Amino acid sequence: MELKDGWLLGVRHVPSPHFNIRPQEEIPSLLVVHNISLPPGEFGGPWIDALFTGTLDPAAHPYFAEIAHLRVAAHCLIRRNGEIVQYVPFDKRAWHAGISCWQGRENCNDFSIGIELEGTDTQAYTDAQYHALQEVTHLLMQHYPITPAQITGHSDIAPERKTDPGPAFDWARFLRGLPDAASLHLPERNA
Repeated sequence: MELKDGWLLGVRHVPSPHFNIRPQEEIPSLLVVHNISLPPGEFGGPWIDALFTGTLDPAAHPYFAEIAHLRVAAHCLIRRNGEIVQYVPFDKRAWHAGISCWQGRENCNDFSIGIELEGTDTQAYTDAQYHALQEVTHLLMQHYPITPAQITGHSDIAPERKTDPGPAFDWARFLRGLPDAASLHLPERNA
């Protein structure tokens, strides 16, 4: 896997309009892990692409009427089979975090990269997803000032609003697959 002009090469690109320029073209220094399923608890289908591109049909499912107006997009989605879909180049500000704060700094979209895992808070993620997430994260760590200590969940930056990636996400497993993992002190996040 390679990176060129903020885009991953060799993955599916579905460009989203839901992004803008980072303040003072800031370099991303935080990675935020999310989860998403549309409709909730269902996997596959075109619905995540449609949400992230602003084309979600509110009549296609009762839940969609509640969210079709949202202007949101993560940088990437990792589907259950490990397929990676990229919506926004990493050097741009994707609209994934919402109202958020990390270590006293607000507006995490300004300085973060958002990666969605197709899943729910309570259903185990797949081996293919962990592998793809580790591969993308390793590449991002080579290009941006992101360390394992600067990787977090949506629930950590917006704890009063969000719960993802949820207790089903195995932080220790994910982090062990990253460079310099042997020197990490892995917190008990799933407790």
